[in-house]
Amino acid sequence: MVKLAKRDFEKKIARNIKTDSKSFYSYTRSKSRVKSSVGPLIDDSGTLASTDKEMGNILNAFFASVFTKENLNELPTVTQRFNGQDNEKLCSFTVTSGMVKSKLLKLKMNKAPGIDLVGTRMLLELAEVISVTVAELFNKSLKSGEVPQDWKMANVTAVYKKGKKSSPSNYRPVSLTVNLCKIFESIMRDSIIEHLEKHKLISGSQHGFVRNRSCLTNLLSFMEEITKYLDSGYPVDILYLDFQKAFDKVPHCRLVSKLAAHGISGDVLKWIENWLRGRKQRVVLGGQASEWSDILSGVPQGSVLGPILFVLYINDIDDTINSKILKFADDTKIYNRVDSVEGIERMRADLRNLVVWSKEWQMLFNAEKCKVMHLGYNNPKVNYVMDTTQLQVVSEERDLGIIVSDDLKWEKQCTAAVKQANKILGMIKRNFVDRSKETILALYKSLVRPYLEYCISVWNPYLVKDIKLVEGVQRRATKMVQGIQHLNYDDRLNYLDLMRLEKRRVRSDLIETFKFMKGMYDIEKDIFFEMDESGRRGHEQKLFKKGFRLDVRKFAFSNRVVNDWNSLSSQCVNCCTVNTFKKYLATELEPETAKLR
Repeated sequence: MVKLAKRDFEKKIARNIKTDSKSFYSYTRSKSRVKSSVGPLIDDSGTLASTDKEMGNILNAFFASVFTKENLNELPTVTQRFNGQDNEKLCSFTVTSGMVKSKLLKLKMNKAPGIDLVGTRMLLELAEVISVTVAELFNKSLKSGEVPQDWKMANVTAVYKKGKKSSPSNYRPVSLTVNLCKIFESIMRDSIIEHLEKHKLISGSQHGFVRNRSCLTNLLSFMEEITKYLDSGYPVDILYLDFQKAFDKVPHCRLVSKLAAHGISGDVLKWIENWLRGRKQRVVLGGQASEWSDILSGVPQGSVLGPILFVLYINDIDDTINSKILKFADDTKIYNRVDSVEGIERMRADLRNLVVWSKEWQMLFNAEKCKVMHLGYNNPKVNYVMDTTQLQVVSEERDLGIIVSDDLKWEKQCTAAVKQANKILGMIKRNFVDRSKETILALYKSLVRPYLEYCISVWNPYLVKDIKLVEGVQRRATKMVQGIQHLNYDDRLNYLDLMRLEKRRVRSDLIETFKFMKGMYDIEKDIFFEMDESGRRGHEQKLFKKGFRLDVRKFAFSNRVVNDWNSLSSQCVNCCTVNTFKKYLATELEPETAKLR
């Protein structure tokens, strides 16, 4: 009876995964052998602390120690980025009840409350009733520039990163603030982003927290340029940069001056300034809270407004760089050709300029974690120095979750993805009693396959051994379904309405190409594609197949997708939406089933 009850429960949570994902992921996390608990921690005196109260105080003391004491005597000159008229500045806006209601209805059920103990369930259920009153509250707060003290108080959760669990430095603080404040932050963020996009104020190198850009667009743009350089015979050096506690280090006075330089002023700037000042935080572990500590700098990690403020703070870093630069929030890399002395000196000068910028704006780099990677057979492999520290040379680096090797092959990325996916499959096999089609499919699609398809258009495997390695995970997963173990792989896929991962990667490439062609990304398609003007048969959006010298260029996204794209029908490529394109794509990729999995 216990087994039957457990099987029924597992079927239920798998069936309701879209409507009640929290229950699903809570149950699967409870089955994992790896627990992300905190501590025990070692304090400054070397004493081991294991109680929640003691560990909370140790973590709180460490989180407070990294704050920046801003030097107000030597404020650097800010470069004005907003060139419009005064009446075009973002000075104020009006919050309507419709805005508030829309935001309230998007809240996630059962999200933890801030120190006011007002949970999202109540806000959701009362959205219709309270939207007018809450809008009035927001407008009064904006006009007066006063932020309620509760909105400045944060319960901090310590999230383990990596390294020794006994060291407080290996934990990241995530602030849990009042939900109503987050609603107002979200409305203000929308107004700020609309202002920035209208006047094109965000640097083109930034892909983090910007509409129509992502980790994928960052990595695709990066690999496109790198592979072009290498295919043309040019060696390339890449510098991976790391800020010290980036979000916690932002000095408030300097941040306010940069916001003003972006055309943000009046009530909006006054409110943000008040929101930043006088903040307090405490660490909460196991229901036990540490003492309160003052927040002297930084933008709260876990807030809605924090990320866009940080993006604006480092927006002018591009002005000091003559090489190529790409950013995703604080993850920054610069790269360029180093086939001449001038190219090498340009990169070294960029490093010197970055150090000057970081000292002026009190956003120092962690030179020990900054790295250099040399690419190309004829690379001179010169040394680079940041301030007085020589940068470490690496043959591989994890870039936005993808392992990039100096030979630009994807063997290590494939191995890492497969290893993680197989771990999850093992956990499922050990702990889940129900092996029905519905349950195993829900588990596989939600927990396993994402590891094999994260940014797959960047690291699409092309060697047979890598293709077989990745496909092997799905082979193993399909054998877990009860009653079909005796069938061959393709028959199991047909029964489960799945397609081979290799074919899914083709589908993924075509979907990304469609988005570029339709302007759904804030990146020019000309960077990747050239239109075929030959007038040969086919649809009117045919792409030109460029020549190549090396495999890294042959199998790059913009090259490998051309033949597949050109083979599509006019009806397919002329679709207006992504969903419509996917439906037509299903019939063209698998005409025998006419079904998209």
